[in-house]
Amino acid sequence: MSLKAFHIVFICASILLALGIGGWALNNYSSPTGTRGDLFSGLASLVAALALAVYGVYFLKKLKNISYL
Repeated sequence: MSLKAFHIVFICASILLALGIGGWALNNYSSPTGTRGDLFSGLASLVAALALAVYGVYFLKKLKNISYL
């Protein structure tokens, strides 16, 4: 596996992790015992997922001429 392919897999895994943590934290916030920290961490995780997605698109455009092998 090339460094490019590994990087893409790692970015995708990071996006999924950030979305999962964001959903979990926002679900925690909606419960009766939710705190503002849950809201802030959930929103921060979703923003991080969006930033990772933008970075992933940038990375793919930048290295479109390099092989995955």
